[in-house]
Amino acid sequence: MSESERKPVKAVGLMSGGLDSTLAARVLKEQGVEVIGLNFSTGFCTYDHHRAIGRNKDDPRRLRNHVLQSGAQAEVEVRIIDVADEYLEMVKHPRHGYGVAANPCIDCRIFMLNKAKEVAEQEGADVIFTGEVLGQRPMSQHRNSLDMIEKETGLKGRLLRPLSARHLPPTIVEQEGRVDRERLLSIKGRSRREQTRLADELAIDEFPQPSGGCCFLADRGFGRRFHDLIKEEEIAGRKVGRDEIMLLKVGRHFRLSPTVKVIVGRDEGENRFLERLRAGRWKVAATEHLGPVTLVPGQATDEEIHVAAAITARYSDGRRQGPVRVRSELFAESASMPAEGASPLRVIEQNVESASEESLDAWRVGM
Repeated sequence: MSESERKPVKAVGLMSGGLDSTLAARVLKEQGVEVIGLNFSTGFCTYDHHRAIGRNKDDPRRLRNHVLQSGAQAEVEVRIIDVADEYLEMVKHPRHGYGVAANPCIDCRIFMLNKAKEVAEQEGADVIFTGEVLGQRPMSQHRNSLDMIEKETGLKGRLLRPLSARHLPPTIVEQEGRVDRERLLSIKGRSRREQTRLADELAIDEFPQPSGGCCFLADRGFGRRFHDLIKEEEIAGRKVGRDEIMLLKVGRHFRLSPTVKVIVGRDEGENRFLERLRAGRWKVAATEHLGPVTLVPGQATDEEIHVAAAITARYSDGRRQGPVRVRSELFAESASMPAEGASPLRVIEQNVESASEESLDAWRVGM
């Protein structure tokens, strides 16, 4: 037996928390491969957002950390690595374009694999794995895309897709016999039947359903909001960062001008979330009725604040009782949430009529 055959195989791979990547890691683990799972936190994960909002009525299963749960089920180490700032810049200008919404699936896969390659070099790993299934996704998992991604990342011979491996050229570790190709799988297409069967066989019983999705960028409504925000960035010359992306995920959004948007909370959880992001923005709320927290950027004009107050009134309990008293407070710019009781820079109190449905429809953006 050669030296390469005696040396244990070490693999790092992409783990999303979903079933496919869990199975891929477990299939390698079953062969005695040392596996390290990598989850790159991009800022666009729906599960992370559900935990951040923390609605009392949410199904507790939606609040779990699916990535850590996936690692436990696959019996492998999982590392969560924050790449949100760098990832956002890629999403703004993907080389290979978007899918049906704002999902740059091919560029995303290339980005993730390049990051995984950096870890592989640090760890001395032989191979990088993914949970991809040939033909499962129309943009990034057909054969031409898989080959192109392998070529652009420079991972030819080192990129292993255990669930579809027997439909693809063997990797170096397979050619050397250090990973048994016959124990890898030949799944392809959109059916989940084989993955479900394998999960039962391996006693993997806790995983999110794929129909629910786990990436905001693939949602058409969120995509409209995202493209609208990027257009604002270009017009205003103001860099979009993490806070702006977080705000895309909550509330009702209304575009009043190319540089001013109104965000209205839809429930108590979203109101609390918006409160935490009021720094540098106007906070608008009815004073005598229950209703939403509304945020407006700090450069809004008095006329735009009046419109924001009318929108806030429309979603308050006083909308059918004539003019609604609304208080608008402008808070200072800050890297963190203002302290409780912090004094606003400016206050406007006014009685306003609720905005009309026709106006709301004209201003509405996305979801």
